[in-house]
Amino acid sequence: MKVIGLAGWSGAGKTTLLTRVIPLLLKNGLRVSVIKHAHHAFDVDVPGKDSWRHRESGATEVLVSSTRRWALMHELRGAGEPRLPELMAKMARVDLVVIEGFKREPHRKIEVHRAANAKPLLFPDDPGVVGIAADIEVETTLPTAHLDDIEAIAAMMQRSATPVDELLAQDLLAQDLLAQDLLVKSEAER
Repeated sequence: MKVIGLAGWSGAGKTTLLTRVIPLLLKNGLRVSVIKHAHHAFDVDVPGKDSWRHRESGATEVLVSSTRRWALMHELRGAGEPRLPELMAKMARVDLVVIEGFKREPHRKIEVHRAANAKPLLFPDDPGVVGIAADIEVETTLPTAHLDDIEAIAAMMQRSATPVDELLAQDLLAQDLLAQDLLVKSEAER
């Protein structure tokens, strides 16, 4: 299982791009899943339905199942938002997981940039950006593709994807370094 991100400012067209890329990846024989970050409160449930009422009454998790799909809703109830590696562990094994959003996480990602947004590019400051899909020319040594060149973007995503084990190992290393740094600071304060 490999992982690649699509990151960019709100309004850059990440979702639109992904809905155009996924069918091409499927046509190429890949099984694809998506992890989407939301910056706001969201609900996949319908107010008044039984599952919604279960959650509203205090259930930690509600799993809804039918002959066509199932969905597990987990209420955080004040707990912190799970980090990307924890969310990755919940995903079924597929060929490619695309992470939409999570632009502050250190995983490999393709930046989606739209000039009309009038926002700066992420890539000069984000070492996780390994390619750029934009509606303008970008001066860089990174691979680039126009936002409308879906085949080039799909190929860039596949070439740039990293095995999920590397992402998880990178996170464990970062947590270990953070713990060591905190320990050194704690000892220095004594």
